[in-house]
Amino acid sequence: MSVKVYEGEDLNALIERAKEELGEIEILYYEVEKVPGRIPFFRKKKYRLFVTEKEEEKGEREVEKLEEELRELKELLLTLKENVTKLPPQHSVPSVPEHLEDKLPCQIPHLEEFTGDAAELVSLLVKKGVEPDVATELVKVSCGLDIETEKLDLSTNTFKEALINAFQEKLSFTGEIKVEKGKQRVLAFIGPTGVGKTTNLFKLASKFVIEQELRVGVISTDTFKVGGTQQARIYASILNVPFYVATDQRKLKEIVDNLADLDVILIDTVGRSHYDYFRIGEIKATLSILGTSIEYVLLVSCNYDTKEAMEIVNRYRSFFPVDFLLFTKIDESSRPGVMVNVGVKSGLPLSYVSTGQRVPEDIKLLTPAVISDFILGG
Repeated sequence: MSVKVYEGEDLNALIERAKEELGEIEILYYEVEKVPGRIPFFRKKKYRLFVTEKEEEKGEREVEKLEEELRELKELLLTLKENVTKLPPQHSVPSVPEHLEDKLPCQIPHLEEFTGDAAELVSLLVKKGVEPDVATELVKVSCGLDIETEKLDLSTNTFKEALINAFQEKLSFTGEIKVEKGKQRVLAFIGPTGVGKTTNLFKLASKFVIEQELRVGVISTDTFKVGGTQQARIYASILNVPFYVATDQRKLKEIVDNLADLDVILIDTVGRSHYDYFRIGEIKATLSILGTSIEYVLLVSCNYDTKEAMEIVNRYRSFFPVDFLLFTKIDESSRPGVMVNVGVKSGLPLSYVSTGQRVPEDIKLLTPAVISDFILGG
């Protein structure tokens, strides 16, 4: 991996310069140094940006897939055009029948490889938001060859059994987050604005306090959200856990050092858009004082489509060594497949999913069986 370094007084300008020279880039880190200016007691900021060039990921398979989709769309348009010419003038243009939409070949590539229950399960996964290529990969895990049709069919008795097998093989799970007495864990909750970091932090804090009887402390670095600190103080008071606000890097280190006798420290960070390099860099700069002792929990809303969810994961990963994912707002989405897509594509372990606003009830540990229930509507 080739790393390039850019220096200057404007971080955004450095990022744009790197993009102009390298194209698609991955930001590894940036440093801020204060240097004396011409005016006494006034110090300017100097940035040092470390980036690497992203590799192109366009393969022949992807091109062929796009070409196949284009051919199918052209055929569909020709069919619609022929139907329109046969209708009397007073009739409106017919819409694509719902059953036809569900079975368009361009939506589910390689569906012709399957038969019977396997084909039905692939279609169900796609309807629930699992991407077609991921759906076919998952279903193949529990398939055998049907001799009569010479196609793949399920070798399990139920859809749930097939999905559990697939998720066990293709996804990674943290299991219940455990903390050994005397081995402190520090977890920082990161993610975009509005994803539910504060609420879900206290759901986990409740599990640690009530179920594992651990000594927990909470630190907030979010001094921007109106009412955010007040809400956190109320939750902390109910749980009877210490709560602190860290306004800068030095204060954060001081608080963590003073909480050395606790089992778990949970850090709530300010929500930042995954497109705002500068603000995410500020969060990294604040948390970097804790070194490698910190674990990063990235929160992703199930309201996002897979493309945007992966954009969030990739951009945050370019700043932080994300340890595992926590999904939120599954109760506000009818397409839980985003959890599967992100888990398969990112390779990151899945931890919990938030099922509502209530603290501490509305949180579930993610397991193959739990994700299967969300997909099947159980």
